[in-house]
Amino acid sequence: MLILRRKTGESLILNENIKITVLESGSDGVRLAIDAPKQVQILREELVEATKANQEAVAAVDKEKLEKLKGMLKAKKDV
Repeated sequence: MLILRRKTGESLILNENIKITVLESGSDGVRLAIDAPKQVQILREELVEATKANQEAVAAVDKEKLEKLKGMLKAKKDV
């Protein structure tokens, strides 16, 4: 891991085509500007982790119980 110190207005360049600039720094966090090609996907880590957790939860769903629940809901709807 590389650790850098940057001041407001300073930038760093990644892979010659991604520029990250510190816009503002305060006690509540840092505001960054990221200039990158459109094909470069930029995601917040917490969203990636939430997506992974959701996918794992979906994979863990008991298919038999899900089909039983669907049947119960359909039967109730038909009444």
